[in-house]
Amino acid sequence: MSLALATLIYEWRRYMAAIIALAFSGVLVLVMIGFFTGIIHSVLATSERARADLFIMPIKTPTLVDGDPTLPARVQPRIYLNPHVTEVRSIEEAFGSWTNTPGPGEKQVQKFVSIWAVDPIPNAVTLPVDYTEEQRLALMEPGAILVDASDLATLGVKIGSKASINGHAVRVRAILHNYQSINQTSVVASRETERRLSRAGGSGATDTGPLMVRIDNPANAEMVRDQINAASHGAYHASTAAEFNKLNEGAIMQEQIIGVLLLFLTIMAALIGVGITSQTLRGAILSNIREFASLRALGISMGSLRLIVMELSVWAGVAGVGLALLLTWLASIAAGAAGLPLIIRSGPAIFISVMLMIIAVISGAMAMGILKRSQPADLLR
Repeated sequence: MSLALATLIYEWRRYMAAIIALAFSGVLVLVMIGFFTGIIHSVLATSERARADLFIMPIKTPTLVDGDPTLPARVQPRIYLNPHVTEVRSIEEAFGSWTNTPGPGEKQVQKFVSIWAVDPIPNAVTLPVDYTEEQRLALMEPGAILVDASDLATLGVKIGSKASINGHAVRVRAILHNYQSINQTSVVASRETERRLSRAGGSGATDTGPLMVRIDNPANAEMVRDQINAASHGAYHASTAAEFNKLNEGAIMQEQIIGVLLLFLTIMAALIGVGITSQTLRGAILSNIREFASLRALGISMGSLRLIVMELSVWAGVAGVGLALLLTWLASIAAGAAGLPLIIRSGPAIFISVMLMIIAVISGAMAMGILKRSQPADLLR
């Protein structure tokens, strides 16, 4: 065992503040990224949790986030020309003016909402995999809608409440979970109800929304994707479900406000981590300055002492990374129990781990100046 590691283990109380500062700096950024990721996937849950193996999008609009995802209606029958395709249905989203029907003492709520269409057919490609049989049957009723639990207060409704969208009567027949919205409150209806609620009466005869595609063997999704793209002649583009979800996540993460906020949090976490960790290391080294002076008296060079300090900071960084990952794991469990969307990806976790190690090394370098006080002559005082 090296001298630095033995010192850290024996004097762990002196270095605990640095380890905790590193850990909380990492948890702050990682949990925020996880919440943003979770909210993004809650917003797009209706498409992401569908049973589709492939998604067909316009060539210039690869995601559902930006631009017009409308496709010519003639594309849908062309997808069936591939022998592996078993089902093709469009993603339909409409918008409308929402007005609740308040009870005695309740406020009337008027909002602009989006309406996602789902086919309430058993095992339909557009039917999310986490819908219960009760929710599917509820959607079969004319005018029935599903609302996420987080939007009930915003819309001023509860299960069984009546409201109107674009002047058409609707009724909340079931409650969804983990389908939160960011800035555009959304509801779910059957395709027939969505067409009736839409002011335009649906997508029209010549246009359709993006397409969800099911194939006979999901393991061949990449092969079928390539076949469809080769046959499209640049008119549209097919992506696997995993690719499509990643594109949507990346598109939202690149939104200016989210990017600025995450950058600000990362910078603040790094500054706080460097400040607290470097000062804690300086204090710990200063408290052991006589031991360092003894090493110099034994002939240990200043360069070797600096290496010991750097190794101490590296081991503190390793402990901080481990504690950060543990706290993040506990936070994800707590968030899941509370019904909050928190998704931790390996990419951000690796990035934060590297950031914490860099913070630890920088802090160690800043703390090395205290070694100048380790004069052997001080041992005679």
